[in-house]
Amino acid sequence: MSKFNPGAYLAGLNIDVMRFGLEAISELLTRLGNPQSSYNTILIGGTNGKGSTAAMLASILQQAGLKVGLYTSPHLIDIRERIVINGIKIPRKDWGALIAEIKDHTRGPVTYFECLTAAAFLYFSRKRVDLAILEVGLGGRLDATNIVDPLVSVITNIALEHTAYLGKTLESIAREKAGIIKKNGVCVTAAAQRKVVNVLTGVCRGQHARLLRLGSDFKIKMHQDESMSYEGQNRKINRLVVPLRGGHQLSNMALALAAVEILENKGYRIDDQAIHQGLAKTRWEARLEILRQNPLFLLDGAHNPAGMAALCRVLEKDFSGRRLIIIFSALADKDYRRMLQKIAPLAYKIFLPPLKTKRAVAPQVLATFTASLGYPALMPENVTVSVLQALQCADQDDLICACGSLYLAGEVKQIFPELICCDKRFPD
Repeated sequence: MSKFNPGAYLAGLNIDVMRFGLEAISELLTRLGNPQSSYNTILIGGTNGKGSTAAMLASILQQAGLKVGLYTSPHLIDIRERIVINGIKIPRKDWGALIAEIKDHTRGPVTYFECLTAAAFLYFSRKRVDLAILEVGLGGRLDATNIVDPLVSVITNIALEHTAYLGKTLESIAREKAGIIKKNGVCVTAAAQRKVVNVLTGVCRGQHARLLRLGSDFKIKMHQDESMSYEGQNRKINRLVVPLRGGHQLSNMALALAAVEILENKGYRIDDQAIHQGLAKTRWEARLEILRQNPLFLLDGAHNPAGMAALCRVLEKDFSGRRLIIIFSALADKDYRRMLQKIAPLAYKIFLPPLKTKRAVAPQVLATFTASLGYPALMPENVTVSVLQALQCADQDDLICACGSLYLAGEVKQIFPELICCDKRFPD
C-alpha cells in the first residue's frame, strides 16, 4: 500500500477551482465534529491589507499571552505557511495526518481551499488555541471561512477585484464582503467610499450589528518622528511603531487595534505593553520587504490596482531619488493593465518573466501592452534570470522592485533563501 502524499492529494483537488457556498464545507466540518466551534475567532475580509492586519493582530495577542491560530492565504513557498500558531507553522507530520483525516471524512467533491480551511480549523482545535484569526479567501458571504461566528468582523477596505465572481460595482463587491458581518456582531472597517459605507451600514442595520469606522469611531495619527498614536472607543495609545513599511499600514494597524478593543470588551486582557511589543515584532513577508542593499531590492505583493497604487505612492514618496527597475508578473484574472498603467511610467527598465503557474499572463501579452503604453520591456526566460539581469544592469543607488503577484513574490523569495523567514523561523 503506497504512502499517502498530502501534496499529491491537494494537487488533485485543483487549486484553480472556486466554489461559492457553505454547504460542502459545512457538511465536511460536521463529519469532523465541527472543530471551528471549539474556540473564538476573528474574521478578516477586504480587498487589500488583510494579511498585514491579521499579522499585527496575531502578534499583539501572542504578546498578551494568548495561544493564537493564524490562517492566511495564499502562501509564498510552503503551503504550511497558511496555518500557524504563535508564529510556528504546522509541522509536516501533523499536516500530513490532518489532510489524510480530511480525505477519509470527505464524501463529496471538495475544493483545495475548502480542504485547507478544514485542516486549519481542525489543527487549531486539536492544539486548543485561545483565538483563531482567519483571513477570508475570496469575497466573504460564501467563502469557506465564513462558517464561523466571529467575535469581530474586520473589513479592511473595498476596491474593484474579482469582478467575474463578486460583481462589477463597488456596491456588489461590498455586499459580498459584508457577508462576514453576523447578527448582533461588530464590524470594524477602514473603507471610506460613500457607496461602500452605505452598503456596510445597511447590512449592519439589518443584522443589528455595530459598525465602527476608521476616522470617526477610532483614529490613527502619524507624528514627525514617524511614531503613531491611536485613539479608540476606550483607550488612547501613543508612541506606537510598526516595522511594516508604507503609509497604508497605518489603517491596517488601526484596524488591528480596534479589534483589540472589541476583544477587551469581551473579557480579554491586552495591556499597552502587549500592543507596543506585538506591533514592534510584527513580520509579514513580501509587503514592501527589502531583500538586499546596494542596489536596493524591494519585494511587494501588490496584485491589484489598489495595491499597486499604494506601492507607487511609497515608491514616489520614499524612493524618489532612485532609478527604478521593475520585475513584473501577474495572474490572468487580475487587472494587470491598470497595474502596469500605474507603475510602468515610473520605471527606467521593465522585466516581464513567466511564472511557474498556468494562471499567469504570458509575458508576450504583458510586453505588448507595455509597448502600447510607450514602455518597451524585456522578457527573460524565468524569474531567476530576471533577478540576475536586473542586478547586473542596476547601479548601486538604483532600486529594483518585484511586484504584481504573490506567486512572483514566492519565486523571488526562493532566490534569497537566507531571507525566507517561514523556513528559518518556523521549525518542524
